[in-house]
Formats: sequence, C-alpha cells, structure tokens
Amino acid sequence: MSTVVRPERALWALYEPVHAITYFDPATFGCLAEAGLHGFWNGYFAGRAAPLGPTGPAPVTALFFGFAPAMVAKALPKVWSRITPERALELRFAATSRTLTPYLEQGGAEDVRRVTDALVATATDAVVDGRALAAAWQGVPVPEDQAARLWWAASVLREHRGDGHVIAATHAELSGLEAGITHCALGTITREALQPSRGWTDEEWDVATEGLVARGLVTAGHAALTPAGQTLREQVEAHTDRLAAAPAAVLAEDLAVIRPVLTAVARAIQAAGSLPAVNPMGLPLPD
Repeated sequence: MSTVVRPERALWALYEPVHAITYFDPATFGCLAEAGLHGFWNGYFAGRAAPLGPTGPAPVTALFFGFAPAMVAKALPKVWSRITPERALELRFAATSRTLTPYLEQGGAEDVRRVTDALVATATDAVVDGRALAAAWQGVPVPEDQAARLWWAASVLREHRGDGHVIAATHAELSGLEAGITHCALGTITREALQPSRGWTDEEWDVATEGLVARGLVTAGHAALTPAGQTLREQVEAHTDRLAAAPAAVLAEDLAVIRPVLTAVARAIQAAGSLPAVNPMGLPLPD
C-alpha cells in the first residue's frame, strides 16, 4: 500500500493525542466515576455521546461505527439515569483540563495560545453537513480554560474526520465491523486488540470475515487483505482524507507552529504512559 502520508492524515496524528487522553489517562477516563458512573465503557459512551443528549443505543451505534450493538446497549440509555449529559460534559472538560495543562508547558506560552486559537477557530467554522457527531460537539459551548479549549477543538476536528471516515467506509459498502476487520487485515492493529474493545463475538467476527473473503477482499486464511482489499482500503483512506481536506487547508498556514507544539505535547503524553503504542484507533506514536 502507499506509504505517502497525506497532510490531512498527518494533521490528525497531531491533534488526536490531545483528544485521546480522555481514553487512556486514568485520571481523565475515570472522571465520571465521581458522579457515580463506574466502569470504563459507561464513561466512554456517556462522555463521547453527551453532546447528543440523553439518546439511546441505536443512534450511537450508527454514529460511533464499529461497536457491536449489544455493547452499546449495555451502557445506553442506562447511564442517563445516573448522570445528565450536561454534567458528563462538565466533568469531562474539568478532567481534561487538569490532565492536559501540564503537557502544554512543552510549548512556549505564545505558541500554545496561537495553536489553540487556530484549532478553535477552525473547529468553530468547520462545515458539518451530514456529520452528526461533529455537529453535536461543535454545538457544545467552547470552554474558557485554554487546555479545555484545545481539547474541545481537537474533539470537534477528530469527530469531523471520523464522520467523514464513516461516509467513506459505507460508500465502499463496508459495515462498521467489516471496516474493523479490514483494518486488522491491513496489519496496523491486531484482532486481539480491536475485537474486545468493540464488543463483537467470535461468531459475529468470523461470519463477517467470511463475507469479506467471499467478496475477494480478505485472503481465505484471514491473514491479510487481497490486492482488491488493499485497493479498497486505500480508496477508503484517501476518501477519508479528501473529506477532511477543508479544515486541514485552513490550518496549513499555522502548521509551522502547530506541528512542533503538538508533537512535543504528544511526546509528553506518550512518555507519561497515556498514549499506548497499540490502540484501537491505530494512532501512531509521535516521531
């Protein structure tokens, strides 16, 4: 497959670690427990879906794309009997601010301010037509605290790209499960790492894999993508990048500042153990 990294994907690798602390830093992903919402996945679904309001499992399964419906249904709508979406957002912003603020010391104060302002402005103005999750996060009032503002902007931009990825994958006639299987067959993440975190049973996974074999996208031994599968995967990723082009173009003039600041922040996050080398997003470690 192509080794050329498009600028849209390179930009994602810069801002995604800022957002991802909410999944991998213990003090952050456990922040909803203080409101009585225990368990990682209860907090995950409540925290990420909070801008949608007290919704049930079906819309979240569709928008998050890749989680087994049964897994989502274990958390939703149960969590909304324990915490309101507004409270979930309040606690999430407070926790990410506490966690992220020390990491921002890796960049000069003026550069961090410029990066934050640029990402916030881009996230605020991003066109979200057909991108429900990005639109929901864009509709959340921008926090005043700098670290929380940066995290909000990174969250809007990553959901904007994620919504675009769902568009690209479904255009390629891949379900969320099938997209995950092709991701594993590509070799960027293992089945052992992805399947449990998405809640699919072995039977569901194997049936979907056989369907991909029948389509000529995965080898009969399930070990890798076929040439047709590699081509389809490249098309999905290229389509995802094209759909993320507008925000990347807006940020291009600030990239000379964005790149070193966010790379330094990502390195600090990784050094602290809050950015694992193997993660379900396929996020690469900072260079």
